Amino acid sequence: MSALSAHLFSVSNKYRQTFSTFEANTGYAHPLSAKMRSSIRERDVPLVNQGTELWYGEIDVGTPPQTFNVSIDSGSTDLFLPSASCMDCAGHKMYHAAASSTSKDEGKIVYLSYGEGQVIGDEYSDGVFLGGYEASSQAFLAAYEYSSNFAYPGFQPDGLLGFAFEEISGLEAKSVFETISDSGVLPERVFSVKLSSTAGESELSIGATNPNLYIEDTLTYTAVTQKGYWQVNLEAVSRDGSTVASNSASIIDTGTTMIITTDAAAEAYYQDIPGSSNSTQEGMTYYTIPCDTIGSYTPTFSFGGRGFDVSEGTFNLGPESEGSSDCVGGIAGMSGLDFWVVGGIFLQNVYTVFDQGNTQVGFAELA
Repeated sequence: MSALSAHLFSVSNKYRQTFSTFEANTGYAHPLSAKMRSSIRERDVPLVNQGTELWYGEIDVGTPPQTFNVSIDSGSTDLFLPSASCMDCAGHKMYHAAASSTSKDEGKIVYLSYGEGQVIGDEYSDGVFLGGYEASSQAFLAAYEYSSNFAYPGFQPDGLLGFAFEEISGLEAKSVFETISDSGVLPERVFSVKLSSTAGESELSIGATNPNLYIEDTLTYTAVTQKGYWQVNLEAVSRDGSTVASNSASIIDTGTTMIITTDAAAEAYYQDIPGSSNSTQEGMTYYTIPCDTIGSYTPTFSFGGRGFDVSEGTFNLGPESEGSSDCVGGIAGMSGLDFWVVGGIFLQNVYTVFDQGNTQVGFAELA
């Protein structure tokens, strides 16, 4: 039965991909694709939120497919999963290379480091399926060691899927999305996301946008200024009509919760707010504002000539401590940083389009 299941899975994906290629090459849908197209908003991958810390969705790996939940991270490139030999991965589903007929051990031990932790393991290649599309012979890390930051249940997904460019890959490989995109099967060489802290309202789309989720005439693009990250010019950050930063380098990062900037820019943002205060922990400076007024001091971020407001609900991270009347603001300063990391606090307020084909990022107001 496993061989039959694998064969049927490969046939399904074969026709999904070739129907998509037909549409991409001709500009119209193949007449036989209607029923499969009705289910192919597989392009739309539902995302689950772990609070406002991260968002994760499903991928399949190998033949027959093994299903995993992976954190969606536009601030890194590589895919890692726990291997069957991982000793620190209880609670996570593990990748069994021996169970996949298309798995290949690349014979390399690789260490990957992230802001929240590290993983070490063996580099493999295998088929990876995302949103109904296959990244064939995709390089990824099958980890035999997870740092405590990736332990379940603090880190609920099984692994992490990067969406940045090959230039920052620790595996020196294309991302899963780049492999799919470069194969020519996508209607558009884009992926797009809606992130929300409300269950059931987050989504990743592969090869398309979902126009039901945003106001089309507000979609505004800004060019990637340096490939590697999804790095763009942040034209302005303003508060209550006053500009506090302008023309700054920024990285659009679905894998980061907060908005993080230089110590000087963070100080400039909060400096005139009555009752604001700060504390520094391990090189990160957090700011608080009285909870009853924090809604008056939310930021607006401008990209591509359009401003996008950050809501009080996303900017206010809640009381500094239990019973406190001071609430933590969503912008923090970091020593040694000279750019902005634009994370989930901003991204929950917009629909975001990552356009590999035109090397740009688009933002739109939510529908």
